[in-house]
Amino acid sequence: MNLDYKPPGPVARDFMRDESFVRGIRGPVGSGKSVTCCMEIMRKATMQKPNEQGIRRTRWAVVRNTNPQLKTTTIKTWRDWFSDELGRFVWSPPYTHNVRFSLPDNSIVELEVIFLALDRQEDVKKLLSLELTGVWVNEAREISKSIVDACTMRVGRFPSMRDGGPSWYGVIMDTNAPDEVHWWGIMAGEVPVPEYLTSDERLLMVKPDDWSFFKQPGAMFEKKDEHGNLIGYEPNQSSENRDNLQADYYNKIILGKGPAWVRVYVLNEYQALLDGKPVYPTFRKDTHVAKEPIEPSDQFDVIVGIDFGRSPSAVFCQQLHSGRWTVFHEVVMQDMGAARFAESLKREIARHGWEKLTMKFVGDPAGNQMAQTSEHTPFMILRAAGIMAYPASSNDIFVRIESVEGGLNRMVDGNPAVLISPTCTNLISGFEGGYQFKRQFYMGTEKYEEKPNKNRFSHVHDALQYAFLGGGEGRRVFFGNQKVARPTTVERVSNPFARQRTRNRNRNGVRAL
Repeated sequence: MNLDYKPPGPVARDFMRDESFVRGIRGPVGSGKSVTCCMEIMRKATMQKPNEQGIRRTRWAVVRNTNPQLKTTTIKTWRDWFSDELGRFVWSPPYTHNVRFSLPDNSIVELEVIFLALDRQEDVKKLLSLELTGVWVNEAREISKSIVDACTMRVGRFPSMRDGGPSWYGVIMDTNAPDEVHWWGIMAGEVPVPEYLTSDERLLMVKPDDWSFFKQPGAMFEKKDEHGNLIGYEPNQSSENRDNLQADYYNKIILGKGPAWVRVYVLNEYQALLDGKPVYPTFRKDTHVAKEPIEPSDQFDVIVGIDFGRSPSAVFCQQLHSGRWTVFHEVVMQDMGAARFAESLKREIARHGWEKLTMKFVGDPAGNQMAQTSEHTPFMILRAAGIMAYPASSNDIFVRIESVEGGLNRMVDGNPAVLISPTCTNLISGFEGGYQFKRQFYMGTEKYEEKPNKNRFSHVHDALQYAFLGGGEGRRVFFGNQKVARPTTVERVSNPFARQRTRNRNRNGVRAL
């Protein structure tokens, strides 16, 4: 067998030369990263020390998230390079290629490659029971960190120590760019650790010394005008694998694609990209996201929108005299009740030194309902902690969406009426497509659900909607920009750090609007 293979670029070359226990390569579509992983498997097979019979034995598992993707993409790439001439390919689950060929030194390479899709429970069980030399995780953005951790426990077990043990063992991974809060970016040190992670979860995201991450260059650059608006793309001559692609390959594949798709698959940038229709199609990152972090002003009340549940979220906003909104902070938590969330909010406010700012807390009206397991509502729990939160004026999802959409479509003094701090990464990812109407197919026709999909982006966007309703955007939905009487609902502002008193709250920084 002739392994006359040249890596598609310096990053792929360094990836192959690296000997880390776990190593991953991230790149755009067409960068040659999948083929590089295929070749690395074969290369390691030829480098395995022979046993007493002169046989170099290794066993690998190749993992993909679903069976269709495994068959049409991963296996196809493998078989494009390694056909049945090297050994029989078994087309029944688990798909297996039994490779056998000789080397010039007369030693024999015996390589068993097992292809597993993790949408089949039996394949997951199979993976967790295998004795392996290595694992290739193909398109790692679709695989959970727990699966990767499980893979690390199955490698180094073949060949057995009785037969000399493996010369090298470990896990290799490739992927297109995942979203901003994926474990890949966190462990690679390329995105910040989400604040909602517990201390134990944070420890799981610390990169071990024997893990390495490699980033290929994007295939194109964004072209922007003098105002920072996206006007097109230009090729990156430093991208990898260009010699194996048509000269106009990237120019053609971006046709009809949105900026989010291009950032993931061509620019190799972290970006939420889910299969659905964005709730806010008028959102433009270049327009609605500030270039620098936004700091709150002490001249305006802070409106804090709150969404309850086991994944509570809060969004901190201010509405300026001009009517312009600034969204300067988000808090996103996981698996947390109202009491812990209240304390988390207070800690977050203290951490930023915002104790002296006047804050109005507006939450999900459903928070007035008691749970079956408790006699206290979320609003009651927040108020007991010193956070005078009150329900938003409406819980109609269409009113809530329009209250935000109206701001996105409005200009104030020549500037967008909504400006979001770049630190609000979950909120921005939701705007770019994470917060979406789920795609459905009915009798061959593509449709979308009427209400946004409940996912990890929906909670922080619910909180934003409540904040905007609390600032009067709901009235704008019904009455436009004409002057209307303020609603009769009671609204409060508070200092959550003031000691509560039963009879005289004004003494402790609580006043009626």
